[in-house]
Amino acid sequence: MIPMQASLLAQFWAHFGTPATHLANAPGRVNLIGEHTDYNGGFVLPCAIDFSTLVALRSREDDQVKVLAVNARFATDSIDLGQAIAHNPQQPWADYVRGVLSTLQKAGLHLRGMDMAIVGDIPQGTGLSSSASLEVAVIAGVCGVHGIKVQPAQWAQWAQQSENQFVGTQCGIMDMWISATARAECASLIDCRSLESQHCHVPESLQLVIINSQVERGLVGSEYNLRRQQCELAARHFSQSSLRDVSLEQLLAAEAEMDAVVFKRARHILTENARTLHMAQALKTDDVPTISRLMAESHASMRDDFEITVPAIDHIVAIIAAIAGDRGGVRMTGGGFGGCVVALLPHALVDACQAALAEQYRAPNGTKANVYLPNIGAGASHQALTAQGLALPA
Repeated sequence: MIPMQASLLAQFWAHFGTPATHLANAPGRVNLIGEHTDYNGGFVLPCAIDFSTLVALRSREDDQVKVLAVNARFATDSIDLGQAIAHNPQQPWADYVRGVLSTLQKAGLHLRGMDMAIVGDIPQGTGLSSSASLEVAVIAGVCGVHGIKVQPAQWAQWAQQSENQFVGTQCGIMDMWISATARAECASLIDCRSLESQHCHVPESLQLVIINSQVERGLVGSEYNLRRQQCELAARHFSQSSLRDVSLEQLLAAEAEMDAVVFKRARHILTENARTLHMAQALKTDDVPTISRLMAESHASMRDDFEITVPAIDHIVAIIAAIAGDRGGVRMTGGGFGGCVVALLPHALVDACQAALAEQYRAPNGTKANVYLPNIGAGASHQALTAQGLALPA
């Protein structure tokens, strides 16, 4: 049993006075390319990482859901399933749990009360989808406790509904989809309109590297929703519901008719979709120079057209690009305005990049970047436990 899992089950027993009967796990994710394309009906290429959220659960005899959040200094929340589920302004983390429960009830599921303990090791505020991981893990756990048998893709759709309708972030489905459905050692090319996906094996010659800039980001309070509104304005200019139905040629021909900022936002989306499709092919053929070029172009587009990078992020990208050249790729990842940089680097260059960052980079608050070398993991799962807190045989 892994240490985080064993610790969570022990804390569950200590807090609730009885062992958990179910355990769910959902990974965070990093997006290799395809930023802000998901809610525009486009293409994304994320992979799951082996940082995750774990949820331990046990059913109750009443309608109460009692939640223990280990990472929030053992904060607690209590939710009455017999009442309309409202926000908890004193515990912002609790809205992700409350939103999931509200969404499942609205989907027609009859939920019983539960005891629930949550822990995770995904760095908060970095763009590695700790919120989506939490939502998917809670859904997987609730389904396990109630014996609800649905495909992981349904977990992702419920999680997105919760994020959009309860939490208030108008995100696309990418984060939840990859957390629920990922395959180990693969990125997933996802068509966010049809939800068709194909797994693309990441070349073994490349190490996934994630650099936390230590510039914390936020989605609901940031310009994320504004970017979505600007994309919708661009689509409406062409009498389309989504930029997926607009060609780059159409956009370029209409530049003089459009607001300059809205035009740039749309140009990022259309060129990013093309880069994402090309990147999937480059992964399949181990074409590292093309991977390098596409990631560089993606970062420039996010910086100049979508305007979601910050100077600290740009500095990290420049440091790594100077070392990697065309032997590896690097770009900002996530919603923007801080967070993380993702790189695919030859194993021989990882140490040099880490040393350069330690020497040349400091966040605005004076701290060094955190560098993670995660494995590319599988999607969410849940399991029943024995009375001793051990996994039952499949």
